[in-house]
Amino acid sequence: MLLKENIPVRYIFGKIRIEVLMVTMYAVLIALLYKNFHFTRISIPIAVPTLLGTVISLLLAFKSNQAYDRWWEARTLWGAIVNDSRTLTRQLFTYIDTHYGTAEEKAFCERMAKRQIAWCYALSQQLRGHDAMPGLDKWLCNEDFEYIKSYSNKSVALLELHGGDLRHAYKLGWINEFQQVEMDATLTRFSNHMGGCERIKTTVFPSTYKVYIHFALILFVALLPFGLIEFFGMVEIPMVIAIASSFFLIEKMAIHLQDPFENKPTDTPTTAISATIERDILQMLKQYYKEDKPAEDPAVKSKVFYIL
Repeated sequence: MLLKENIPVRYIFGKIRIEVLMVTMYAVLIALLYKNFHFTRISIPIAVPTLLGTVISLLLAFKSNQAYDRWWEARTLWGAIVNDSRTLTRQLFTYIDTHYGTAEEKAFCERMAKRQIAWCYALSQQLRGHDAMPGLDKWLCNEDFEYIKSYSNKSVALLELHGGDLRHAYKLGWINEFQQVEMDATLTRFSNHMGGCERIKTTVFPSTYKVYIHFALILFVALLPFGLIEFFGMVEIPMVIAIASSFFLIEKMAIHLQDPFENKPTDTPTTAISATIERDILQMLKQYYKEDKPAEDPAVKSKVFYIL
């Protein structure tokens, strides 16, 4: 997502440049027919396009509200992912007690915390239709990386590994029953957030709804010069262009907002949010271990903490 306070005018009108060009040619043609060829009977009462424009405004407002609701829901889901990622990391630090010393506890918490970072990046890439695997090897051990290769949905595989680690920790007595339930509830929320994002991604606006509004908008623009020509003469050209551009821009805005995971400037900034989660988790790891380096004991790092 491109986050800018000032959106370039070139970008804004670049989305409707074809529509503006067609409207300009059409408005000029009507004005020339009226002035040079004296086709005075082509004018119509201004109330006709006004009434149609009012109806279209209501339809566009409804569509824009529905599109914004989809965008806001996507942003809310990712906000919840941020909170729950911090919660999971905190639970790891406060619940896990391996009884074997700092090295093993540290390796277990670090492994799950970094896997959570990988989960966020994997979900972000999947929602945008990209391959989720590149870059995950930075956060996953070799066993985890090889395990998720067989899954089409990498985020589901990572949550499964999380669950397996929790089950193993419970069996070893590193967490008690109530702590396992709390941490498993956190993983369930991750699954719900992922499902909500996928629902938004795969559920599109009905195509007929889009076609009908666009057809009505074209009819409105086609009638607009005939309603303005008698009162404004040649001035109707810039007026028609301005009014039509406003309606087309609102339509484009709604179309872009209704798909918040399509690599557009209006997208939910999932990559930036994932980077924020990465920063926070790494800082929590650093602070919790008082800036000690992660465990480098090969015997500890090679242990597989999940049971499938």
